[in-house]
Amino acid sequence: MPRKKIILQSDFPYHITARCINKDWFRLDIGIVWSIFGDYLSILKYEFRFEIISFVLMHNHFHLLVRTPDQNLSVGMNYFMREVSKEISFQSGRINQTFGGPYHWCLINSLNYFYNAYKYTYRNPVESGLSEYCESYPYSSLATLLGFQKIHFPISEDALLFNPDLQIDILKWLNTSNPKIHKEISFALKKPIFKYRKNDSNKETIIEIDELY
Repeated sequence: MPRKKIILQSDFPYHITARCINKDWFRLDIGIVWSIFGDYLSILKYEFRFEIISFVLMHNHFHLLVRTPDQNLSVGMNYFMREVSKEISFQSGRINQTFGGPYHWCLINSLNYFYNAYKYTYRNPVESGLSEYCESYPYSSLATLLGFQKIHFPISEDALLFNPDLQIDILKWLNTSNPKIHKEISFALKKPIFKYRKNDSNKETIIEIDELY
């Protein structure tokens, strides 16, 4: 089955994820893996002009929200996946490839959809039982933005998190759990373009701000 053609554009962000081969762990201390990813995220920023919105490293996969002003998602991500894989394989002594397949991308073409993808990304460690609060997970750009973890890579300005009138509410919102909707957002992000269907409607609908999970 041929791989779907990448939608290259500069206006909307993408959610990107990739997982270790056979859902294995990276076979390195996660702090070392965090540094490796940070080095190549910096290259994405400065060499490919990617705008990194958020990044969360899990024990066998990652989540990335990014904009590509130069419409060069495929070029930048092909470089990123190749070089990260080579470096992790070298440092871990892994013989086969690091990732189980190509990265998966999803275009986020609505502000409300973006808010859901943003929360989904930062809630992954909590939903997986790795952290009690989103901001306390150390391998997340949220922790670096709030000064809880050393920054290894440049993050774009977060106007949502650092709105002085909203910061407390945003953290409260991030730490409000709804496992059912979290799972539904996960399914929506598996599509080439984010699509979310509310269970009580027969038609596709944009989630309103006060309905964000």
